[in-house]
Amino acid sequence: MEHEADGIRELDNFLPKWWVWLFYLTIIFSVVYMGYYHVLGKGDLQAAAYEKEYAAGEALKQKAIQAFEASLGSLEPSEETAVLDDGKRVYTTMCAPCHRPEGGGLVGPNLCDDFWIHGSNYVDNLKIIINGNPEKGMLAWKSMLKPSEIKAVASYIYQFRGTDPPNPKPREDQAPAADTGPSDFE
Repeated sequence: MEHEADGIRELDNFLPKWWVWLFYLTIIFSVVYMGYYHVLGKGDLQAAAYEKEYAAGEALKQKAIQAFEASLGSLEPSEETAVLDDGKRVYTTMCAPCHRPEGGGLVGPNLCDDFWIHGSNYVDNLKIIINGNPEKGMLAWKSMLKPSEIKAVASYIYQFRGTDPPNPKPREDQAPAADTGPSDFE
């Protein structure tokens, strides 16, 4: 039978055997795959595989957090001179730009008064240093400081409580609200 149109002659050539067998293998694979995952339900589908991986990741994260918290040692502020000196060094370098060298507060809150939004005990200090507070601009220091440095700086700032720094920032509950400009209803 002639297969010619517009001067182009079409030939009926057979496909290469390797191509035909590859085609048959993909059909067999798809039938086995469908049976294994969807009909028999032996393998995990994407959602189930994701849930398993997520649970394993959460378990690893919790284990790492517990190890990190255990490396902090006791949950009482240290009174050792060497620890407080190390805390002062870290505070002066990392914290003083926002909280002032004497803890009176600049961009960050006043560390000398008794009103702290996130809790004023030592454990709360550790938590806020470790996890930060991104909404207020406080960095999470757990990836930048060693556990010993976190404990040292928390012990150092714990000493600020009750001191009277020059020109302190007002308490968080007494600070004036930020002016957002005129509203459309005024």
